[in-house]
This record gives sequence, structure tokens and C-alpha cells, in this order.
Amino acid sequence: MASPAHEPTHSDHHADARKHMVDSQIRPNKVTDPRILAAMRHLPRERFLPASLGALAYADEDVPLGNGRYLLEPMVMARLLQIAAPREGERALVVAAGSGYGAAVLSQCGPRVTAVEDDTALLALARDALAAEAPSVNLVAGPLAAGWPAGAPYDIIVIEGAVREIPPAIAKQLKTDGGRLVTVIAGPGRTNQAVLAEATPAGLRAQPVFDCGTPALPSLLPASEFVF
Repeated sequence: MASPAHEPTHSDHHADARKHMVDSQIRPNKVTDPRILAAMRHLPRERFLPASLGALAYADEDVPLGNGRYLLEPMVMARLLQIAAPREGERALVVAAGSGYGAAVLSQCGPRVTAVEDDTALLALARDALAAEAPSVNLVAGPLAAGWPAGAPYDIIVIEGAVREIPPAIAKQLKTDGGRLVTVIAGPGRTNQAVLAEATPAGLRAQPVFDCGTPALPSLLPASEFVF
């Protein structure tokens, strides 16, 4: 008697979705770092979303998390982490870590990661997801503009979202010799630019790397601005 055919499970569908995400969204967009590709194939992105949003986990878009916050589009996340050029054993800070997905991917590339978040609901989501998928990440609560000075200086700082300018307190936490900061600078109109900023004796020197539509971080906008 023939064995019954294998019925695809929920986990099979998610594994297929992760592979498709990497092969159709990440690799064709100049992401070649094998550690990032492997991490994004492995980490269950749906675990870093509320259950009601699980169907959007592998969409080629930013996923709204509430209160003006988003899980960044997979391609943008991958490219930001690649230009940060993480190395084994480096100290890294993720600002506005949200649900923790970017911090988890970065941790699988070798750095020792601290992730700071100020949204209570996102902290709860990140705490559960990171405990299961990336327990080495040190998740802390605090105001985003302050960074996390207790762990400074950092070899890498990632700000997960668009900002008008890099907060001075965060810039001061970057290692002066070889430190790299990656984020998205919100410009006029709808086009923002991902940048790589490096520490120099004269301060940060930022260069644009690629255009993207990453949403702004509400708590890091000037007080006179509003997010609709």
C-alpha cells in the first residue's frame, strides 16, 4: 500500500515563503553577504509580528505595527545590515528595534547586539520572539534618541527607521576608530536615502547608498512635525 502523500504543514509554507523572500526580494537587490542570506532564510519572520499580521510576514513592504511603527521591508533591512559590514565579536546597537527582527538577523552575523526600544507593546513582542529565536540579543527599554550609552562605544549602530538627522547622543556612542552607523535619512517628498555614516575626528561623515521609502520614526522627528 502506497504511503500517503506528505501534506504541507504551516511550517512548510513559512519555510517556502522565507526561501522565496530571499530568492526574489533579497538576492536580486545586491545582497550577497551569505550570513545575512542564511539568517533571513532561517529566522521565522512571522514570530516577530502579532498573530493577526502573520500573513504579511514575507511581503515586499513595510508592515505596520501600530503607533506609527513598522517592521522594515525585507530588502531594506538586508541592505542596511550589509552596508554595516558586521564582523564577529563586534559590539552593535540597534535603535528602534521594534519587534526585534533586525537585531536577530544582525546577531546571527556575529556581533554582540544590544537592542533598544521605547514602545511597550513592541518590547513585549520582541521579548518573546528574541527569547525563542535570538536569545543572545540584549533587549533594553529606553528613549530612542538617547541610544544606550551603558554599552558604548559601539562598532555598529543601526537605526531602524527614517530620521531627519542622526541624534547627537547616538552619534557620540559610535566608536571613533572604524565605527559605522546605518540608517535612513528622510528627505523632502516621499524618497528617503539609506546612508552609511562613519566616525571621523571631525564627526560623522555620511554617504548615501540607496533610495528607499522607509517610514519615519515618530519619536525621532522634530517636535514640529506630524506623521499622518
